[in-house]
Amino acid sequence: MPGGGQEPGSYYVGVDVGTGSVRAALVDQRGVLLAFADQPINQWEPQFNHHEQSSEDIWAACGVVTKKVVQGIDVNRIRGLGFDATCSLVVLDKQFRPLPVNHEGDSHRNIIMWLDHRAVSQVHRINETKHGVLQYVGGVMSVEMQAPKLLWLKENLRETCWDKAGHFFDLPDFLSWKATGVTARSLCSLVCKWTYSAEKGWDDSFWKLIGLEDFVADNYSKIGNQVLPPGASLGNGLTPEAARDLGLPAGIAVAASLIDAHAGGLGVIGADVRGHGLACEGQPVTSRLAVICGTSSCHMGISKDPIFVPGVWGPYFSAMVPGFWLNEGGQSVTGKLIDHVVRGHAAFPELQAKATARCQSVYAYLNSHLDLIKKARPVGFLTVDLHVWPDFHGNRSPLADLTLKGMVTGLKLSQDLDDLAILYLATVQAIAFGTRLIIEALEAAGHSLSTLFLCGGLSKNPLFVQMHADITGMPVVLSQEVESVLVGAAILGACASGDFASVQEHIMSSFSVSGMHA
Repeated sequence: MPGGGQEPGSYYVGVDVGTGSVRAALVDQRGVLLAFADQPINQWEPQFNHHEQSSEDIWAACGVVTKKVVQGIDVNRIRGLGFDATCSLVVLDKQFRPLPVNHEGDSHRNIIMWLDHRAVSQVHRINETKHGVLQYVGGVMSVEMQAPKLLWLKENLRETCWDKAGHFFDLPDFLSWKATGVTARSLCSLVCKWTYSAEKGWDDSFWKLIGLEDFVADNYSKIGNQVLPPGASLGNGLTPEAARDLGLPAGIAVAASLIDAHAGGLGVIGADVRGHGLACEGQPVTSRLAVICGTSSCHMGISKDPIFVPGVWGPYFSAMVPGFWLNEGGQSVTGKLIDHVVRGHAAFPELQAKATARCQSVYAYLNSHLDLIKKARPVGFLTVDLHVWPDFHGNRSPLADLTLKGMVTGLKLSQDLDDLAILYLATVQAIAFGTRLIIEALEAAGHSLSTLFLCGGLSKNPLFVQMHADITGMPVVLSQEVESVLVGAAILGACASGDFASVQEHIMSSFSVSGMHA
């Protein structure tokens, strides 16, 4: 049960910065979401594989959504605030002003997004070093991590960016700094994306070997030399200036942050499954795999002892659940891939018109269309002659090969709505087979998994969920609260407030299960 410190009717605010929008939720101490708001954010793609955002644009969107979710409530009952975000790289100068991460010199665009693949040659050189820190990222560093992006900035934007830089933040840590003025970093982001070790700290030899000895020389002040566990309270809480920006009371507790997928994992992995006859009932939490599926998919498995899985990130100590090691598999683009395939098809205008006429999303329409054309067989058999290889943006796990490309085999000359529906189904199935491949790699290395816990935007799509159950052969659990990522962020605020003694106490006391697919 909760630690007893909170007043009746205490509230917590969670803010989630995803790839395309900022979302906020007001959550009570039972983990129930009381209000929700979202706001789109801008992206720029000045050239292929360069993806940029603006930290000023994102912070302004945070203010829009937090003000909406607290409308009409007594703000004095808000006890804590937690942030999660994509692991994008934010660059500021010594006065905390934005610096350009682009050749155009546009300092408004000061974020290299997580899915940016500009640093291909840099990551190849880093991987050729075979340095010991690489064993904690599955043996091969991803182009989506921060070290190759930092090296790219040094080699390509020396005068306009690198030499002027005072602070490099992971986006979740930028948000907590903006809220509190405290530059401390979350253990989650530094361990998962920056090669920091929870036990040993920074490895000087790695940064010197790859040509970023600058960080060692200044005692890592630009990338973080004060590191706190997720949920730890920062400084004196929300500053008066940030309080005005967000429409929240000054001084409320603000938590050290989480990466967005890790917030989702935190929000679902401790769900109460009693009474549903599930394999994981009565089993340790290490038998559960949290799959956070939105623009990309992340597969979060935890263990008591470190497990090294080739091609899967980690093991990371205490990066999601304190005291547990985390392995993180992933598929770089899943939601984005489905959109790309569907919107690029010749029949998309017809699909859009028919879905609009029915007041449905295009995916709800496609799901019902598949039911119409499947005849007497299960829907999965519609793709017996059509297959998709889904690595349109490279393979993150378990092959860890960013050079891989996508493929479709079994195409015909017809391009009608049936063809679009079946191609959509084949793409969803391909993503589920990718998840199965990751599970097989985790289990071969020593994980013992029995149940999938899905959250994120794609978990709202019944076809996506059913294909994951069919193809992995595992039951899929959906939480009653569909916005699990936001609940995870709010949990951080609850822990920072002191109302709960620990993150574990909160995740084990708050959430229940709504649906199962077997």
